Amino acid sequence: MIGAKSFVGERLTQAREARLMTATSVADILSVSPATISSYEHGRQKPPIEVVERLASILNVTGDYFSTDIPAFSHDRIFWRSMNYATKGARSRGKRRYEWLQEIVMYLSENFDFPELNLPACDVPVDFRKIDCEQIEEAASACRDHWGLASGPVPNLVRLAESKGILVSKGKLDAEGLDAFSQWSIIGRPIAFLGSDKASAVRSRFDLAHEIGHLMLHRNVSDAVIASPKDHKLIEIQAHRFASAFLLPAKDFTRDLYAPTLDAFRLLKSRWKVSIGAMIKRCSDLGLIDEAQERRLWINMNRRGWKTHEPLDDTIEPEQPSLLSQCLRMMIDEGFKTREQILADLRISAHDVEELCGLELGHLSPTSLRALPRPRFNTGVDTEENILRFSA
Repeated sequence: MIGAKSFVGERLTQAREARLMTATSVADILSVSPATISSYEHGRQKPPIEVVERLASILNVTGDYFSTDIPAFSHDRIFWRSMNYATKGARSRGKRRYEWLQEIVMYLSENFDFPELNLPACDVPVDFRKIDCEQIEEAASACRDHWGLASGPVPNLVRLAESKGILVSKGKLDAEGLDAFSQWSIIGRPIAFLGSDKASAVRSRFDLAHEIGHLMLHRNVSDAVIASPKDHKLIEIQAHRFASAFLLPAKDFTRDLYAPTLDAFRLLKSRWKVSIGAMIKRCSDLGLIDEAQERRLWINMNRRGWKTHEPLDDTIEPEQPSLLSQCLRMMIDEGFKTREQILADLRISAHDVEELCGLELGHLSPTSLRALPRPRFNTGVDTEENILRFSA
């Protein structure tokens, strides 16, 4: 039986891990041994054409997907949220889907000029262990000033980040305790991936602010540091402090807060779009409450059932990325590419592209005849509305 000559085994590993499938489970479906799957993945054996077709069907990719090499992705470290609580399989799935996202970004960057990356210089020690709370507060304030934010809440953090050249994606991570991650991508700009599993708008905003904190504070942190539980905990604490200071600047938030009570926090939540829990921690950081008061607030939150589900979590609208989806819409609307051509170029399923780029389900399906809206790109801040253009 003739095997597929151009089969790239690493693509099989990538797709399998992206689907959270083991080699054994794939082998069971194909009625072959796990050793055979291992041989395919490590290049010791080429699968027959009909097996390639079955693999494509099982893993929901095109047959051509297995014939292309995986790009030399960025080896910069990935900042995982809650890494200690996520399983290895969950992190592998997130990493593989992030690789797909990077390939989509590479594809789009060949045809579009993304907004210029606009991160301010951050005057903090290179050694993250020497970064103190005052320096983090100053870094958050400097970032707000550099981005021209007025006093008070950030209107739409996702759109703001996109307008400053940070690429944002949102999708299911299917892992308890794995909320978000970020990395400097293969094209030299940061990408933040936000988990949509928890369906909490305020939590997602804080996650993004947390990832911006990593980009500002931890550019020089190594993989070895992230792998160390003690060091990882410290950089997470620092990114948390940055997120709090960025979303709840001390002077403005203190002026709004008439009393550090749960009912007061509840009233402020709709304005600041920050969780009650984050406001409690911010009050503690700013010295507005002592340890005993903070402990009582957490106890009372638990009594009210707010530790697992806060008030307004169902009513505050989640912020959605739109930069990548705008690129794909423009390609189709301007006749530069058809839906079929885009999917053939990317070689992954329409559903995966739609989720990773924030498109409505079915938008890229060639059989979809729905009239879909063409939303205006609004950054939520004072900037030009149309910040995307085709590359010259």
